[in-house]
Amino acid sequence: MYTIAVNSIKFQQVDRDQVDRKVGKKRKLLIWTALGAGVAIFVTVFILRVLRIGQVALVTGAVLEADTDPRKQQPISAVTITAQSGEIVSESKSDASGLFRLPLRPTLFIGESIRLVFRHRDYEPFETTTPAANRIHVIRLTPKAREAQDGPPKPPTTVANIRVRYAVKETATSNVGSTVKTFEVINTGNIPCDRKAPCSPDRKWKAAVGSLSIDAGDDKQFRNARIACIAGPCPFTRIDSNEYVRNGRVFNLTVRNWSDSVTFLVQAEVTRTMLTEIIRYNFPAIFDRSMSFTLPATAQGPAIEAEVGGTSIVYPLGPSLKLSWANCSMELEPDRTKLFRCELKPDYTFQ
Repeated sequence: MYTIAVNSIKFQQVDRDQVDRKVGKKRKLLIWTALGAGVAIFVTVFILRVLRIGQVALVTGAVLEADTDPRKQQPISAVTITAQSGEIVSESKSDASGLFRLPLRPTLFIGESIRLVFRHRDYEPFETTTPAANRIHVIRLTPKAREAQDGPPKPPTTVANIRVRYAVKETATSNVGSTVKTFEVINTGNIPCDRKAPCSPDRKWKAAVGSLSIDAGDDKQFRNARIACIAGPCPFTRIDSNEYVRNGRVFNLTVRNWSDSVTFLVQAEVTRTMLTEIIRYNFPAIFDRSMSFTLPATAQGPAIEAEVGGTSIVYPLGPSLKLSWANCSMELEPDRTKLFRCELKPDYTFQ
């Protein structure tokens, strides 16, 4: 009996070891499977990011006029830009700030060759081939040479004393008159109060209280009200209250008198607050043959005043921005400020 029991125990022990080994193998398999899946996901994400970083989806930059003086490198608008790489062709135009954006569909890998062509009727065409890259392209175009004229050259017409005029609407308060009022506070002095209000501040003498209310009228307000006792025993009076109500349209006054009758004088300025149009002036910054100026977002009816050929002329800056002596463009800034740039035409010069 003893021997059989021992063998039975050993047999059970062997079965348990086999089960533990199988469970251990399954756990290891699951762990390695999970690790493999994690590594595969990581590699996939890494490859996608590398591919995304290594691609160019947009060609962007600015077009300027070529000049050795950076202050004269003015932006050029309406430049036609063409980007070509194999069968991929994109076309766009520069805006008033010279900015251009050419989306590439499909995208290019960094390093692939791309051909850029810039054309404008007033400038020499420019062409360059460059590797595709996520960078800003700054292109400077050379103005075309002017055609030779027959006969002696004509002196250029001078443009002088330039200023920009515009209007803004602002809320302004102006004085439209004044008011003068007198009023009496009738009382008899030296009468004991006997605890019957109103009384003097020390509650010794009987007092009288007088009130005045004046109205400035529609759309008007009182300002700088002055109150003075002009007749009677003024030292025995007190102003209990004086206040503006209804946005200054009405002025209320209360006076206490504990002696004989007194007379008060009230004076105040009458004002009106209204929306008015104010004319303002601005002076442009001039560099060589170009000028620039800004106008606030609230500016209305802008115009340029200038002496052209010795004659004072006003040029309204309408939507078309047409001037007889300059080509102008307007750029709207993020804060709604308007930036104007003007380039002189060939037969004109700044004085």
